[in-house]
Formats: sequence, C-alpha cells, structure tokens
Amino acid sequence: MIDILYEDKQIIVCIKPPGMLSASGKEETSVDMVLQKHREEAGEAGFIGVAHRLDRGTGGLMVFAKTQAAAAALSREIQSGMFQKEYLAVVHGVPDNSAGIYTDLLFKDAKKNKSFVVQRERKGVRKASLKYKVLETAETRHGVVSLIRIRLQTGRTHQIRVQFSSRKMPLLGDGKYGSKDNGCQIALWSCRLAFAHPKNQKKIDMEASPKAEYPWNLFSCLNL
Repeated sequence: MIDILYEDKQIIVCIKPPGMLSASGKEETSVDMVLQKHREEAGEAGFIGVAHRLDRGTGGLMVFAKTQAAAAALSREIQSGMFQKEYLAVVHGVPDNSAGIYTDLLFKDAKKNKSFVVQRERKGVRKASLKYKVLETAETRHGVVSLIRIRLQTGRTHQIRVQFSSRKMPLLGDGKYGSKDNGCQIALWSCRLAFAHPKNQKKIDMEASPKAEYPWNLFSCLNL
C-alpha cells in the first residue's frame, strides 16, 4: 500500500498514495498508522512523528520520524526554511512567464477549510511564496494545460492550489479551487525532498515521479 524508499533508525521516507490521509489517529489506513503497524511488525516501538503533511488528494514523497528527537530536528529544519520541498502540478492554462515567483497574502477560512488570496494584511493573513518553472504543455478536451515544477518558499494551507487558482490556473482535479476537469485526483505530486538527516546531518535528497496515469501521462518529459 505504501512504498518505503529509505529507512534507518531515525526516519522513514515513503510515497503517500493520492487519496490517502497523511496522518489521523482515527483512521487506520492513514500513512502514519500504516507506518506504525510496519514498525510493530518489525518488533520496534510504534512511534511515528509527522514532520509535514500532504493534502488527501496529493501524492508523493513524505518523511516521518521514528524518534521524538528526530521529529524535533525535522521540525526545526522546516521552520528554518532549510528543508526543501518540490512539487509537480498540472494546471489549466499557461502562466504568462515560463518561470517566476508568486508571492501573495493568504487567509485560511478554517470553517470552510479553504484559503483565499487577499490584498491586505490583517489577523490570520500570512505571506506565501513559491518559485515555479513550466516544463511542458499539452492539449486536452478542456483546453491547454501546463506541467509545472514548484519549489515552496513557505508552507501554507493549500498554498500551491490557491496561488495558481487565483491566477485562473486551477490544478486539474481540484474542483474546490475551480477546476472543470475532475476526472482525476488533484494533479499535485511531491516530487523531491532535500534535508539534513536529523542524527548525522548528512544530506538526504530524494526524487520520485508520479504513476503513468492521467494527467501525468500527457507529458513526455516525465519519462513515465
């Protein structure tokens, strides 16, 4: 159910399938619960620390801590901005520039579990920034779509989804933020993680591609 790409005494790096919760104490099929069971079957303690999360519909690379100390170290690295996260996304339309930076002010509506771009700072508003590069475009029955590689500079709720949607480029499969093509999961994939190992500080740098299915199979550059 879950592919484990790397594991030692401190961390587990795995691939979260789209449609699966990252973490939930009430759902046995969430990633953290599956990894706890994996540890118990190996005769280890069942602690799994959630370093970061992916939305249910998003798949790809995640790292989990196997000790409290490792969890704290990963959390500090994320907070410092040294923990690198890159994504692939498929969006409706084509950005005006082939590469660039999007910076916005985001407000999260907790009741609706939805974020919005706003024009001024106020309570609950946080700055969001990402770098992007268009890799390839393709034609679909819904019009031209773009494959984009993204590096997050901040980590806000639904950040990638809302920043592109606010520019009239919602992600395919993301009806919540305006997609008209909902024949797939949200077209967002965690493709790269780069961080210092919490114990020995050795650099961990891992990449993974999505499965050869729609809409990822529209793009030859992915070599799926």
